[in-house]
Amino acid sequence: MKRLSKALWAILGLCMIPLWTHAQETFPDGSPIPSWFQETSARDIKKLGKLYDITQHGVVNDSTLVQTDKIQAVIDLAAEQGGGVIYIPQGVYQSGSLFFKPHTHLYVEGTLKGSDDISNFAVIDTRMEGQNLKYFAALVNAIDVDGFTITGKGTINGNGLRYWKSFWLRRQVNPQCTNLEELRPRLVFISDSKDVQIEGVHLINSPFWTTHLYRCENVKLLNLHIFAPKAPVKAPSSDAIDIDVCTNVLVKNCYISVNDDAIALKGGKGPWADQDTQNNGANRNVIIEDCTYGFCHSALTCGSESIHNHNIVLRRIQVDQAQRLLWLKMRPDTPQNYEYITVENITGNVTNLLYVKPWTQFFDLKGRKDIPYSYSSHICMRNIDIDCDIAFNIDKADDQYKLSDFTFENLQLKAKEGKTDLLKAIEGVQLKNVKINGQEVDL
Repeated sequence: MKRLSKALWAILGLCMIPLWTHAQETFPDGSPIPSWFQETSARDIKKLGKLYDITQHGVVNDSTLVQTDKIQAVIDLAAEQGGGVIYIPQGVYQSGSLFFKPHTHLYVEGTLKGSDDISNFAVIDTRMEGQNLKYFAALVNAIDVDGFTITGKGTINGNGLRYWKSFWLRRQVNPQCTNLEELRPRLVFISDSKDVQIEGVHLINSPFWTTHLYRCENVKLLNLHIFAPKAPVKAPSSDAIDIDVCTNVLVKNCYISVNDDAIALKGGKGPWADQDTQNNGANRNVIIEDCTYGFCHSALTCGSESIHNHNIVLRRIQVDQAQRLLWLKMRPDTPQNYEYITVENITGNVTNLLYVKPWTQFFDLKGRKDIPYSYSSHICMRNIDIDCDIAFNIDKADDQYKLSDFTFENLQLKAKEGKTDLLKAIEGVQLKNVKINGQEVDL
């Protein structure tokens, strides 16, 4: 009988192992994470269509020559012939704004270099800083291009130095000038597209935001190297990835170091932003995992133009010199709801672990008499082993926003300032095995 019991247990055990191994992962709100997030293989360019080598169509390897029209002609030709892959071979090829068409893709082996003359970039109807307006196109644009792919081991270089210097000079003359007043392009802009994948390439030295995704669905950013310097000239507003009204986004195995936010969740701004459902909206189901961060203003930021973020996961991350791990920008002129956000399995060092404060830059109620009320809830930070200057940097503003249902679990923090009294600003806060400088703490 004992022998039979052992055999039965062995059989049962073998049957149960796959069930445990493949247990369905869930988002912070408890809904299942689709299997789509687990498929991270590179796309086969041979299956994306005919290869169009730009040097076979009159484009020459000359880093000083702006060849926008010739490169765009190759894209247009591929589109006319049913689609294909625009191939940037070894060498340096300079361009202004390029517009990819349905069924066209980009394969970069050499360097696609942006012009540092803003007149080489088209003015289009686009999206910037939570507004739909006329502004400059990016270097690489894909609008209504389902299935769009950027792949290769080469570099898309924004050539931003001249733009950065001009920005800081303007700020000396007018400290209140906005980002949009200093005319400069983004590096990559993809909007109104589904089934997008950007993989393998280096995205560097963007004049403005590096990668901007707007109203997209099912986007994967894999194995990217994203960089913009903090010295000797700071690259202003060089956000690595701006996710703006998107659903199902995976950022995986990327290196990110920029002179602004690494991952910023956007979605709209203004006192009635939530009423504009055509242009503004929520980010849902975003996973950032297995990435390495160098210097950045924040590893994950909600705001400064954001109205609703739901089911956001930042996990298995190593950070070095990040100024903040999680930054909740509470903008008093915009109704906001940041909910079901999990930050877990983090190592390294940051200046601030959690940073929650009003964000008042360019505050404008546009005639509204009251301040829109905002919320941040169901935030979980767990399994974090990190060195920081300040553990919890939180400003309470009861007339502007409510913080509720935050959980801190299995935190091992070395902190210069480890006070927990600021956590009292949160309703329903839970601390489970939180140790600061070796001592378990509570409220």
